[in-house]
Amino acid sequence: MGLFSRLFSNKKTETPEVKERTVLTIQVGDIITFDLVDYEVVGKITYRDGSYEWYSYQLLEGTNIKWLSAEMDDELELGIYETIKLPQDSFPKQIEYEGTIYHKDEEGEAYVTGEGRSKNINGRTTRYAEYISEDEETYLSLESWGSEVEVSYGYDIEAYEIKIIAGSK
Repeated sequence: MGLFSRLFSNKKTETPEVKERTVLTIQVGDIITFDLVDYEVVGKITYRDGSYEWYSYQLLEGTNIKWLSAEMDDELELGIYETIKLPQDSFPKQIEYEGTIYHKDEEGEAYVTGEGRSKNINGRTTRYAEYISEDEETYLSLESWGSEVEVSYGYDIEAYEIKIIAGSK
């Protein structure tokens, strides 16, 4: 095929179509901008408790890791969480953290699907509990992974506070 035939060819090179992302369709490899910082989505966990489903996205910027939680309850609920060191071996009715009392709001068990850096938990089940502060501004999230209970501290955000840049898929 000569130069002119390549230039004027009717053949179209196919580029993969990148689908528009929402907070409920974020994929590993996407970029999330939050609070003027760009984070790469390096992990995704899908939780299923009966017919209810929600997502946690592991966001990485340098060595800074945050988790974006997204769920569609009666309305879209978004939160930003960071793992904290708060030793727990159970799910008590209340927890004190940095002078604030948190009361258990809900508790259950969920089947998880993990992708990216979270693929090592794929197919497992976790017990979880959500705690809310008395002023209803901040949260503690507890997840039991075998003998370890992981604790995260978080707060609500609005959808307009983040920007999603789709990766290659």
